[in-house]
Amino acid sequence: MAEKYVAYVGTYTHGSSIGIHVYDVDVEEGSLTESKVVPVNNSSQICRSLNGKYLYSIADEGVAVFAIDESNGDLSLINKVDIDGMRGCYLSVDQNGQYLYVAGYHDGKVTVVHTHKDGSLGSVVDGIFHKGLGSVAERNFRPHVNCVMPTPDNKYLCAVDNGIDQVKIYKVNTQKNKLELVDILRCERESGPRLLTFSKNGKFAYLLYELTNEVDVFAYKEGKNVPEFEKIQSISTTSDNVDRVHDAASGMCLSNDGRHLFTSTAGDNTVAMYTVDEESGLLNKEFALPISGEYPKDIAMFPDDRHIAVVNHESNTITTFRIDYDKKVLVQKGKPMKVETPNCILITPMGK
Repeated sequence: MAEKYVAYVGTYTHGSSIGIHVYDVDVEEGSLTESKVVPVNNSSQICRSLNGKYLYSIADEGVAVFAIDESNGDLSLINKVDIDGMRGCYLSVDQNGQYLYVAGYHDGKVTVVHTHKDGSLGSVVDGIFHKGLGSVAERNFRPHVNCVMPTPDNKYLCAVDNGIDQVKIYKVNTQKNKLELVDILRCERESGPRLLTFSKNGKFAYLLYELTNEVDVFAYKEGKNVPEFEKIQSISTTSDNVDRVHDAASGMCLSNDGRHLFTSTAGDNTVAMYTVDEESGLLNKEFALPISGEYPKDIAMFPDDRHIAVVNHESNTITTFRIDYDKKVLVQKGKPMKVETPNCILITPMGK
């Protein structure tokens, strides 16, 4: 592939790590080579602007935005803003480049930050604290927003609440710069919804559950006044050695062509692959295999869809694999790469 790609790995920095690790990506070999580290305090999650010019990161100070060097993927800090709450855990952007959405696990808050055309972050334009009681004592019976994801039509924002087993659905009022609650998707009690993603054609949604170690498949359509989610499937993320007490589904991503979904599960320490039926949206589980690491916190596809990278939070490693679709196996590429407390990974083209 002629294009050049770069990988960014966000890390916790309470140990020796200092921020976002930048890697050159060899697509053909399915390998990563570290080029530099950019200081950020506890970069637990990152995302890219849709025009490819900017990288957003969670930071202790709130959120930070960096300009991406088109030649080598290097990052230059533009500014940081306070989000008027506790440190966030997840970021996403709307399709118009107007808003940065921040999920707050610790305080159960959804925050909307205005983004400027020059790449800088503006002020917080809205912030909503979730209310309600959860069902799992270890989570202190309170809201924990774990993921914020715009719907494919860009009219709504889905806030996945891991603590109260709900997905709150907000209409995005661009005239008032406000979120308006329009519906709630209530999940099974003690299921721990964690991550949400939409199919490439926008017709289906995939919701990952941390505690039941499942993926739910929903048919999605815009609807007249509220978006409509219809559950059509539930499927396990684990191998046959499932241990619900100690296993926790942790990561999820779609292949670039949308034909396969991948999930990772901590405890089981596996990555599962599913074939996606493009017409029905249904998943067929092909395998759940070990990834030679502990607590696979996040996963990312290489642009060729033939390789995958896994960041292993507890074993302080990144492992990469070639995907053999015919034999339905993962083939490890080289030794695990050392990086302290990796939390997230993004593989993206340079200059796009």
